[in-house]
Amino acid sequence: MFLLSLLIGVMDGLRSMNAPAVVAWAAHLHWIDLDGTPLAFMGSTVAVAIFTVMAVVELVADQLPNTPARTKPPGLIARIVLGALCGACLAVAARETLAIGACLGAAGGVIGAFGGYEVRTRTVKALGVRDLFVALAEDAVAIGGSILIVSLVGHPV
Repeated sequence: MFLLSLLIGVMDGLRSMNAPAVVAWAAHLHWIDLDGTPLAFMGSTVAVAIFTVMAVVELVADQLPNTPARTKPPGLIARIVLGALCGACLAVAARETLAIGACLGAAGGVIGAFGGYEVRTRTVKALGVRDLFVALAEDAVAIGGSILIVSLVGHPV
């Protein structure tokens, strides 16, 4: 199960607000069980609303030319913190250790931030296409990957 904590962190490294939005929705819809834990707030309507709005704003802002790189301190710190939150949520939902899940989620955030940056920039150069096209594909991977990972908690393959 700890692999899922690492992987949700990687998804968070791609889009910092997407993974928390998916985790919040999963908790809200009772796909994952955080009730009675310190992370139960993630299933609240307020958390769902905040993370969903922030995820949509991020998807738009990422396409703007003046958006700072995800590897710069503000973006990287957000990915570490939110990756830790998401990793902890998945670990707790699987009845595993919160701290280990948080550490793996944070590590995944770093991996996703730097790995995603490298894949995106190299793909743009290799294909000779506008960054927008690769960014949209990256959005799809981050959203679909997050949903897949969350759906596996409690239903491992």
